[in-house]
Amino acid sequence: MTDKNKIRKQVKETLSTLSRPLYEDYSYKIARTLFADDDWKKAKIIGIYVSRQPEVDTYQIIRKAWEQGKQVVIPRCSPTDKRLSFRTLTEFSQLESVYYGLLEPIEEMTAEINAEMIDLIIVPGLGYTRSGYRLGFGGGYYDRFLANYSGKTLSLAFNQQIISHLPIEDHDIPVSKIITNGEVIITKC
Repeated sequence: MTDKNKIRKQVKETLSTLSRPLYEDYSYKIARTLFADDDWKKAKIIGIYVSRQPEVDTYQIIRKAWEQGKQVVIPRCSPTDKRLSFRTLTEFSQLESVYYGLLEPIEEMTAEINAEMIDLIIVPGLGYTRSGYRLGFGGGYYDRFLANYSGKTLSLAFNQQIISHLPIEDHDIPVSKIITNGEVIITKC
């Protein structure tokens, strides 16, 4: 088992101990902090994933973006070329369940958006260092996408997801900010 896989397993185990009330409370606190953040306030088009446990709840964030008149774009993975694209989402009924139970936009009901149009991308992950490096779920989709993206990036995490060390590889791209239920971490990237 690689170091990254060992860390993934440890973080998942730690997150599995979060009770539902704590999960809801922490997710709400993180969302409130995000809504007060300048990057959020300035963004007109927001790239965000549809969460599944143990990730911070993004459904409430997507709803708030719609309420504030922001355009929401959701990632869609192309396993054949390992490419990530973002597609518009105006209602949850435009989502379909794909591999590993991920929810992605239905192509026939949504339009692809060019990366340079996205003001802010909220990047998923399992674990994060204080310098913004993240442990993803192992597909490398976001690192490939972010290599050519020049907009703002941030991640949402529970305090338990902040870890002291990660093995860093040349292709790993750090996020510029991490919002947790206890603090906002501005990274050095």
